[in-house]
Amino acid sequence: MPRIQQLPDHLINQIAAGEVVERPASALKELLENSLDAGSQNLSIELLAGGTKLIKVIDDGCGIAKDELPLALHRHATSKIRDLDDLQKVATLGFRGEGLASIASVSRLTLSSREQGSDYAWRVDADNGHVSEPEPTSLSQGSTIEIHELYYQVPARRKFLKSESTEFAHCSDMVQRLALANPGVQFTLSHNGRAQLRLLAGDLAKRAAAILGDAFVASGVQVDEGFGGLRLWGITGSPTLGKSSRDAQYFFVNGRFVRDKVVQHALREAYRDVLHHDKHAAYCLFLELDPEGVDVNVHPTKIEVRFRESQAIYRFMLTSLKKALAGTRAGTVPAGIDPETGEIAAPDSSIMAPAPAMTPKNYAEMAYKQGNFQAQPRVQAPMAFYDTMFADLKRAPGETNPSDSNNAAWTPEPLPSFTGSDAPERKFAPAATAPSRASDSETVPPLGFALGQLHGIYILAQNAEGLIVVDMHAAHERVVYEQLKNALDLHQMPTQPLLIPHVFAADKHDVATVEDHTETLAAIGFEISVQSPTQLAIRSLPMLLKDANPIDLAQAVLKDIRMVGASEVLAGRQNELLATMACHGSVRANRCLTITEMNALLRQMEATERSGQCNHGRPTWFRMTLNELDKMFMRGQ
Repeated sequence: MPRIQQLPDHLINQIAAGEVVERPASALKELLENSLDAGSQNLSIELLAGGTKLIKVIDDGCGIAKDELPLALHRHATSKIRDLDDLQKVATLGFRGEGLASIASVSRLTLSSREQGSDYAWRVDADNGHVSEPEPTSLSQGSTIEIHELYYQVPARRKFLKSESTEFAHCSDMVQRLALANPGVQFTLSHNGRAQLRLLAGDLAKRAAAILGDAFVASGVQVDEGFGGLRLWGITGSPTLGKSSRDAQYFFVNGRFVRDKVVQHALREAYRDVLHHDKHAAYCLFLELDPEGVDVNVHPTKIEVRFRESQAIYRFMLTSLKKALAGTRAGTVPAGIDPETGEIAAPDSSIMAPAPAMTPKNYAEMAYKQGNFQAQPRVQAPMAFYDTMFADLKRAPGETNPSDSNNAAWTPEPLPSFTGSDAPERKFAPAATAPSRASDSETVPPLGFALGQLHGIYILAQNAEGLIVVDMHAAHERVVYEQLKNALDLHQMPTQPLLIPHVFAADKHDVATVEDHTETLAAIGFEISVQSPTQLAIRSLPMLLKDANPIDLAQAVLKDIRMVGASEVLAGRQNELLATMACHGSVRANRCLTITEMNALLRQMEATERSGQCNHGRPTWFRMTLNELDKMFMRGQ
């Protein structure tokens, strides 16, 4: 039986390297995080063969003292924590004290540094874990670290590395993540002697435009919300610019790039009814909180975190993101897009105001203690936010505001009936209301005035900038959906009693659903009774859907309730149920509308949140500027 024995430090470091240094990008991450913790403002990265032959990082940080250089390459030696209290409130990117030691145990490493205020620079070499004594060297300031032949002592591990181009791609991704988290720091990356990336210091808008593209910044939605000691800020992508992959998703907690299930679930829920089902949101978001509120000592790679109040974080993020995305109304042109040409302007600080410098030393000073971070009731946005959500609700004279009393009665502003004649006269908008090319855009609504229909599917409208094309079913579906959500949130779904009940044949499953879920049906505005073992009678409908086919609508609702259960419908699945109801209550394709009905729908789109996309995430409108039309017809050429 083998006897228990203490492993040598060198072998311990090589074991740790298996977790910390998975590939060249992992080693590069450790070096860059140390440089950023040292306060560097300029970082130069040189790679050979995807980082397998050489990783070199040059910084202008505070440097390391001569007598601390050998210690920096020893296991569990760090300047960033001293005791358990420091570990519980880590405010730096690095803290474990094993990164450099692990790298040195599986490579040839050279560390040169000149401490701030020192007259000389010093250098140490490490080969297979053996560290030399400090020697004088030439260096103007900061530190330079070189990693040669990564994993050269472990050939079996080196075989697991991918091709040179693949390893470089991982390194480039790592640099971009850290560059997004530190827009005030300049990054330069070269590979095999050729410059690959140069990011000048600036604000988040410029840095995000350089990495994620001008379109992301110009059309993105700005987020800046605070609650207690929490702050969520950054840029989240427009729902209409969804991506086919998750490559453009960057989330940072106190400046640290992380992947967290709580965060990802909150983001998916926020985009659920504005993003197409096969697309992924793009975002560059920063969550700031007191370091004591998050545990970063979860995994050696430090890419996972654990929130001490995960439910509070989830509710805060979901509320903040929904509030930001609610502003994506139809007719709203992002700040970074020229309203006349439709072209994306060069991003600058006017698109997004510069945020405070994202350096780790600032996090410990955040005003966390001013708020209560204990488990909170559902986070509520300011009432001013919800007031905008109820723009379509109309009160009778003398009635109180619905937000002032739970019992205040209210009725929705009627939707267009869309019950025009079978063949209404095709008319163009009156000259008095049709905007001209020289019209003042302030006097013309964002979606302009209707001109007519195209194939019974699209509404063509004219505004100050050009032509607006609206998918009338998708747009009306969103309007109805948002009104249904507002009504259900107030627990006051207005109903429309039917003078003559609609009786229809039903199978035993539908009959059982009505008998078991009468209260659920009443909560969403339905009164359905059992006429016989094979018949149901619809006696009232939600007022917002009074023009829908009552039998088709009732059958769809009963099917949804039967599939997931009443409690699930009113808890996690209520939006899907309301989306089904909205679809059945929306104007259908090939329905001829009058000019008045078209304009009514355009005005409602402008006042409805998220109306830039339908319930399934597809766009509801497009715009063609006069300049774009002129180019198509070669006017002025």
